[in-house]
Amino acid sequence: MSGERPAPTPPTVGRLPRGDLVRARVATDFETPLAAALDDELTGYLRVEPGETLLGGDDAEAVITLADGVPVLAYDGGDDADGPAALAALAGTAPVRVESYRLPADALATLHDPATDATAPFRVAPAGPARDLADADALVERTRAVAPDDRREAAGDHDALAAFLADEDRVEAVRADARAEAEARAAEWGLTDQLGE
Repeated sequence: MSGERPAPTPPTVGRLPRGDLVRARVATDFETPLAAALDDELTGYLRVEPGETLLGGDDAEAVITLADGVPVLAYDGGDDADGPAALAALAGTAPVRVESYRLPADALATLHDPATDATAPFRVAPAGPARDLADADALVERTRAVAPDDRREAAGDHDALAAFLADEDRVEAVRADARAEAEARAAEWGLTDQLGE
């Protein structure tokens, strides 16, 4: 159809310049890597492997791009979700492996340009990850304080986690998947009896 636009291209790791690895760690929560990126004024991206990937599940990964430590775009490859929906998909997936990469600002200039329509669906509010993933009020305030004036009330500045939790079917599906994964791991490790207790 002539009026249709092509689907936007997600900012996946494979499409981003490699950058310089700053740190890589398994974190029990999202607050630590987000706070470190803010402290470092990191321009680049965080590559996130959710908990199920660490336990030998699929090879899903998510990306959060940053400008001076402030989140700009988010994409979750496991759920093929973008923007606030990507944050909702990542919520509750800790522990996570997070790799932090530094890039020159011009390497992300086109992606981060608010006039770039193709990346608009991936935009998140500056404090969105601190709120929706880390649930860290102090980090939310710190992030908002250093965010550019024109991004303080960016598109997508709504509570993605609340929207996720309000979807009872999706929450129950996540719980069922977690139970099934736990039972499979318990059986694999010979701990079925202990799990039953």
